[in-house]
Amino acid sequence: MRLPSSQEKIKPFIDQYKVDVREILHPLNTFKTFNEFFIRQLKPAARPILADLNAVVFPADGRHRGYASSAEVPEFRIKGEVYSLDQLCGWPTIAKKYHGGPVVISRLCPVDYHRFHFPVAGVAGSYSQIRGVLDSVSPLALACKPQILFRNKRQVCEIASADFGQVCMVEIGAACVGAIHQTYALNQPVQKGGEKGYFSFGGSCVVTLFEPQRINLAPDLLQNTREGRELYAKMGTLLGTRRES
Repeated sequence: MRLPSSQEKIKPFIDQYKVDVREILHPLNTFKTFNEFFIRQLKPAARPILADLNAVVFPADGRHRGYASSAEVPEFRIKGEVYSLDQLCGWPTIAKKYHGGPVVISRLCPVDYHRFHFPVAGVAGSYSQIRGVLDSVSPLALACKPQILFRNKRQVCEIASADFGQVCMVEIGAACVGAIHQTYALNQPVQKGGEKGYFSFGGSCVVTLFEPQRINLAPDLLQNTREGRELYAKMGTLLGTRRES
């Protein structure tokens, strides 16, 4: 998808999946390969960021599942055994902060906007890269092999937020995704909804972890998850709200 010949795939892809070209920041004729189109930027007005200071927003367009506690996440259970978050985060010192805290799993399909953003304002630290086996994050694959969330190539970053405590983002590269690109400035203040990075071509996944007692996930997210459905939502819309102390 990085060869010049792949440019001819852009128009059929737009037509087949009804991509709203009005949202795209740059003219279509500026994309010289399909991958350039795939990692397209959007006009700021296309993804308004919820301004409420008590609100946390979805970090990406996609299909989302939310759990009030990490203990409820079925993907952390393999053949009846409960796995810690250590394998997801890579280090016990990181994972232990999020035991019992809310978890949101955001699954991106190829048709989706493939840049990911910060769900809260704060200071974003450097990221750690954990190399693993690239695999699929489709619902069927997750049901059959939940351990793939641990095995996939992933990058882990923590955000220190004055309002929401420590927030951890884990970007997971799945089938066909050869690279996870970070575009933010390390150890610098970031804004809610600010761009963090993007995935190259393919399906992808972002897992967002929160410390216990910090936020309440949005009711529609929790309800859809309880009923076995993913909630489709766009980046910048309501993921949850700050929990009153």
